[in-house]
Amino acid sequence: MISPLEMRVLDRNAQYFGISTLDLMEAAGKAVAEVARSEFGAAGKRVLVLCGTGNNGGDGLVAARHLSKEARVTVLLARSPDQFDTKEAQTNFERLRDVQILAGLDRSEEAIAEADLLIDALLGIGAEGSLREPFASLVRQVNGSGKPILSVDVPSGFGTESMVRPTVTVALHDVKEGMTSDDGGRVRIVDIGIPSKVTTMIGPGEFLLYPVPRATSHKGENGRLLVIAGGPYTGAPALVGFGSLGIGIDLVHIATPASAATVVASYSPTFIVHPLVGHRLLREDLRQIIELTTRVDAVAIGPGLGDASGTLEAIREAVRGIPLPMVLDADAIKAIAADPKCLVGKKAVLTPHSREFQLLSGKALPDALEERADTVRETAKALGATILLKGHVDIVTDGTRLKFNYTGNPGMTAGGTGDVLCGLTAGLIAKGMPPYDAARLAAFTNGAAGDLAFEEKSYGLTSVDVANQLGRVLAKFL
Repeated sequence: MISPLEMRVLDRNAQYFGISTLDLMEAAGKAVAEVARSEFGAAGKRVLVLCGTGNNGGDGLVAARHLSKEARVTVLLARSPDQFDTKEAQTNFERLRDVQILAGLDRSEEAIAEADLLIDALLGIGAEGSLREPFASLVRQVNGSGKPILSVDVPSGFGTESMVRPTVTVALHDVKEGMTSDDGGRVRIVDIGIPSKVTTMIGPGEFLLYPVPRATSHKGENGRLLVIAGGPYTGAPALVGFGSLGIGIDLVHIATPASAATVVASYSPTFIVHPLVGHRLLREDLRQIIELTTRVDAVAIGPGLGDASGTLEAIREAVRGIPLPMVLDADAIKAIAADPKCLVGKKAVLTPHSREFQLLSGKALPDALEERADTVRETAKALGATILLKGHVDIVTDGTRLKFNYTGNPGMTAGGTGDVLCGLTAGLIAKGMPPYDAARLAAFTNGAAGDLAFEEKSYGLTSVDVANQLGRVLAKFL
């Protein structure tokens, strides 16, 4: 079962990885025609295909073309033929031959009354909200006809009280979340040609999950992040901050030891820097840190803190006491490895590389990608957290769901690119995304920014170059 939103993510990713929407539409429509034959004996019957102007309507047009070889097919367009929303639907309309075409409501009742089978391809998973005209009237007419109804992918108006009530639904690729036999009739799942590998690949489709700001939003409403980092290392907190700002959050607070605060603040006037007590993170800093969490939406902790024993204990105490979702990277992973129980009840993303993962899990990672993925999934499930394992191919899993990210390049072994990724992930969580969704979008975005940086700097790229390309990635894919 897949949610309508995740299906749209998959559709976009399939196109990105070289599977044309036109080919998917052809496979879908052909499958609908086959179900019309097997479930309703459509050959020789009068079939009315009701089509919207989007890709769902395009699927219906393909089905009409295939059925026209053996049935008396009429296509009823919800709107005039010059109003198709996609070029693929328009292409399949132009491919129709020897099929009667009607448009709008003028003859809809008559056409429905004359048909033996109604194929509902009016609205698909992209439709939201209550039905508007002419769809509302067409759905009422279809439901009141008493004729057998075959819906394409989902019943039109799915999720509303006025939805089509089909006899059979042809679920494309998978059943859509929320569909039951009560609202979908008999559900037939059909393959539309998306390879199984593509279903687990992260791509630009993940940007459909991105929380786009409202036009009326105000400062702070699009994400406020607290970064707990630095001390022995002063660059790491800034890179985390650049990563989070690059993904579009409003405010970055950085809590860093006093010895690093001035240097960190000098990197950007946009950082709100809060000096901690000493030269490294200590338990004495926790009261100030907990107070700062009341001003933010998420926390990133770990980069550049160092691994002194007092600091690692302070990290564990911070994780136990922070009530917000968080991203743990670098030294925070070392701290958690000594006592994973401090993650109980937390919403957390861990972003280890292979050595940190082995420290965290006590397991060596296999070389084979699928075996490696199984090991990471088991560890994520045991920890009750999302893991973003950084590598040649990133692995993102929450213990149940799992995806692979293929963006990025060998130039990104430069120090600090993981800090940028930490900031990206935490920034997306601060903007309201669930940890698993934030991790997979962050992995793709970080790698895509690295690929843009590589085009300019080759193996001379730096983590700052990667951070500077984040806006271009958003502009390209959002």
